[in-house]
Amino acid sequence: MSAPNSEEFYSKLKTQLQDTAIWPNLYLYKFIIPTQSNQSKVLLDIFDNVGATIVSKTSKNGKYTSYSIKVKLKNPDAVIAKYKEVASKVEGVISL
Repeated sequence: MSAPNSEEFYSKLKTQLQDTAIWPNLYLYKFIIPTQSNQSKVLLDIFDNVGATIVSKTSKNGKYTSYSIKVKLKNPDAVIAKYKEVASKVEGVISL
């Protein structure tokens, strides 16, 4: 499996998105970040003002918070651009 920030990963993802959806379409992102970090604000700011529905859930032991972010995007390139923005701005993020 490719690392989530590799061009090979994004190329495969783009092909899958083109083959499985009609665009514009809703896309569901899932991220996990350490609860104690200030990175949740950074993550939420990335999806601010784009009409995203965001659901967060703290892990049982409180160490991590998961975010499910559903947003309507115009094409697979927009999906990938958000992944890259999150990867470059949110420290310690895990993309699922």
